[in-house]
Amino acid sequence: MTVTHTSFRARRRRLAVALTLGLLVAGSGTTALADETPSPSASPTATATAEASPEAGAAQKNDQSPAGQGQTTQTPTDQGQAGQADQQAAGGADAQDANGFKADNPGWANATKHTGAAHGVEENYTAKWTRADAMQIQRVSNPNAPSGTNSMPEQLTMPEISNGFPATSEDVWVWDTWTLTDEAAHQISYNGWEIAFSLVADRHAGYTFDDRHTHARLGFFYRKAGTQTSSADGANSSNGGWIYGGHVFPDGASGSIFEDQSFTAQTEWSGSARLMEGNKIRMFYTSVAFYNTTTGGSGDGGYGQDGNNATSKPYDPRIVQSEGRIYADENGVWLTGFRTQHQLLVPDGKYYQTREQNPGVNFRDPFTFRDQNNPSDPTEYMVFEGNSAFVREQQYVDAAAKAGQNTAVATCTAEDLGYEQGDPKAETVEAVNQRGGYYQLANVGLARAKNKAMTQWEYLPPLLSGNCVNDQTERPQIYFQDGKYYLFTISHRETYADGLQGPEGVYGFVGDGLRSDYKPLNQNTGIALGNPINLNFNPGKPYSPDFNQSPYTFQSYSHYVMPGGLVESFIDSIGGNKDGNPVRGGSLAPTVKLNISGDTTSVDRTYGTNGLGGFADIPADRARTNGGDTRPQRLK
Repeated sequence: MTVTHTSFRARRRRLAVALTLGLLVAGSGTTALADETPSPSASPTATATAEASPEAGAAQKNDQSPAGQGQTTQTPTDQGQAGQADQQAAGGADAQDANGFKADNPGWANATKHTGAAHGVEENYTAKWTRADAMQIQRVSNPNAPSGTNSMPEQLTMPEISNGFPATSEDVWVWDTWTLTDEAAHQISYNGWEIAFSLVADRHAGYTFDDRHTHARLGFFYRKAGTQTSSADGANSSNGGWIYGGHVFPDGASGSIFEDQSFTAQTEWSGSARLMEGNKIRMFYTSVAFYNTTTGGSGDGGYGQDGNNATSKPYDPRIVQSEGRIYADENGVWLTGFRTQHQLLVPDGKYYQTREQNPGVNFRDPFTFRDQNNPSDPTEYMVFEGNSAFVREQQYVDAAAKAGQNTAVATCTAEDLGYEQGDPKAETVEAVNQRGGYYQLANVGLARAKNKAMTQWEYLPPLLSGNCVNDQTERPQIYFQDGKYYLFTISHRETYADGLQGPEGVYGFVGDGLRSDYKPLNQNTGIALGNPINLNFNPGKPYSPDFNQSPYTFQSYSHYVMPGGLVESFIDSIGGNKDGNPVRGGSLAPTVKLNISGDTTSVDRTYGTNGLGGFADIPADRARTNGGDTRPQRLK
């Protein structure tokens, strides 16, 4: 269906302040990955209105600069207009210009040089995902890809999902999903049952799929371990065999941590789940209170504004832990407890932006783990999505000062841009700032537990910043393989800063330590798994894709990398670019597989059916049993 909810559309316009951006499209001089060899030529220039997608959460205000502070429309001039002529003039990749500068890919700016070297975990060092890095995404895009096709290399692109798919649940929409894990992120089956946790919202409550975020609850699903499924039969395929078990938390429990109980909506957002000793589960998640919605839905007021665009109390996201118990017998799985909530973290205004510094701050998605490459370290760590702790605009300086937080107003620096000195294709700091690049302040935060119960945590400096590149590094996770540390995160096309673009999907970085000079994967593009997209055209929105766009641009999101390189996600929106009638999701997508080696990844097209495994195939790779539970009397 096409989303036409007027208040929703109005909110998106307010939150993104209706600013028209110029998209830097893939120009000439494209250097493709592997066997992709598109011929360089100039590509069309497209513009897009910076409305945030439904999946962008509460940070839509961060996407672009305010109205009246206009940004320039960027043409392909800076990054590839010269194209083939540049290559010829430069004499190839080994040639130097008159100033001694050597282009790695003539016609394109060089990526930032990252060593991957480890730093001390307590060191005040944060790796940078730079604009020079992000420019490499357009470099590998095919500028000649025709309307309706994918312009990105196949090995970095998720296979196309048919618009015929089974519903994970007929009762609830399902999106962000994670598993029951141990400290090494192994996925645990319990007494013969696999368990998954998801954000869910009632399909039949009267609000739209795109309004689900302020109604989100944590739900759980279970299935027999070893259940086999496939995507080969499309809509007739199994939904993964998952049984919906209901909400994790008792009604009202997750809202109990807020001092101000006058919220108009309160919701539960993503996190992670740890199976501890016995049958104890610790759930780490994001509890959020909204004080500006008039209906409890996302269509009125928005985050940090009332319905008249006047400032009001900003929404309040907090990272929380709750402890419960799992029981499982031959009949199913049950959860108890989860009544007591322990507030773990709120932004500090030093490393992580606060709602005083920016009413639309991003702060969510805790993922906990131990350092598997350092077994002598018993520390429990957490990564999470944050924003760098700068004041968004001058109007918020006083509030930040009153709260004792950093009062420096955000600005882009040469380090954020990351270009080599003398690079003729480099942007200037002044130009990027004029275009509002400083509104994008994504980072990946790091914290460590101070007690065994994991109810007290302390901040460490961020692992990664994407200042002036992107505003969201959602659902970060640390993945261990071959002695390396892989930092995976997800992001949107629309949360990139002006002049940059990339697909919806998984972005990855690799380093030699938990704190490293992380190198973006795959020729510095950072793309590990992207939806099909054509960077030569305006992408549009999930509910209204551009006519010329790939029909699969928004097919899935909220990817989670599992053991063995398996990746699950949820179906968002498929098709609709030709008829204005996209098929909306709210169900789990087919699992895909990444081959991960060194600083490269590639989609395994031999996995499943043409690279698509089973719908909602989320297998355990470890088993735990207590010999069988007796269902508690109160659950009978």
